[in-house]
Amino acid sequence: MRARRVFGYGTAVLAVCGVGLIGAVQLRWDRTFTAAEPALRASTDPAVIERGRYLAYGPAHCAYCHTTTEQWPALDAGEQPPLSGGAVFKLPLGTFYSPNLTPDPETGIGRRTDGQLARILRHGVRADGRAAMPFMTYQNLSDEDVVALISFLRAQPPVRNEVPDHELRPLGRALFAFVIRPAGPSAPPPPAGPPEGPTIERGEYLANNVAECAFCHTKRSLMDGSAKGPLFAGGLEMALESEPGTVLVSPNLTPDPATGHIQDWSEEKFIDRFRAGTLIEGSHMPWGAYTRMTDDDLRAIYRYLNSLEPVYYETGAMVQQRR
Repeated sequence: MRARRVFGYGTAVLAVCGVGLIGAVQLRWDRTFTAAEPALRASTDPAVIERGRYLAYGPAHCAYCHTTTEQWPALDAGEQPPLSGGAVFKLPLGTFYSPNLTPDPETGIGRRTDGQLARILRHGVRADGRAAMPFMTYQNLSDEDVVALISFLRAQPPVRNEVPDHELRPLGRALFAFVIRPAGPSAPPPPAGPPEGPTIERGEYLANNVAECAFCHTKRSLMDGSAKGPLFAGGLEMALESEPGTVLVSPNLTPDPATGHIQDWSEEKFIDRFRAGTLIEGSHMPWGAYTRMTDDDLRAIYRYLNSLEPVYYETGAMVQQRR
């Protein structure tokens, strides 16, 4: 009898705790955060707008998230469909929809200020104050490149496309309630990036802050995106949607002689690989965007990757089976 009573008390305590946790999630999942809006404003200078276009359709690959997957073949072919959003990302946390980045006043960024656009890039804080899903790692973009992107987005023709808000599952609500927080710059962002040219300094800026090489070529938590392995050493697993049970694994980009994927590539082979585009069907890497990069930018990234400390990290084949 006493054991049943103790068990009953324990069950009641667990039930109360469970109800309390659910209540806390409900109260906190859409919490808001304070972050100053950067004092950056869009420009009408054609050169600035073209720089933003290069970033959006090239190394920053905005186009591959802010168009639908049906438009990706057009992107791969060099076309520039409008960044009207609507891409669907189904994750364990919920279903996420990319927003409309054209200046439509009702469904796009026409209803946002330049400061709000700069803030979500720099700090991951949405216009409503909630944390953005940490898909983008552009916090350390230079002021110059943030202005270029905003200027280009403002200069696009407006496209009316109403995109739904994210649909969070209970796990997603719990993570937004207690784990996911906005992440700001790791240091005061520079007014401008390193000068254009095939330098290690330029490559470091591109690989870490623009092209997101470090994000995909690092093993990460699928819950909050935090690094679980050495930077640039690969190991991030991404499901191949067309083949259930198959994953794509990002390779090690450090110059380790045993496990480095490109350690024996020449600079010209590196550039040729980027010019070739997608070779693995269903690859998550936005090859069409990277094929638009200048030779100097690709050379800069190659030289930076080869300057990294070699990391012995075996990631296996890029296409692997999971049961």
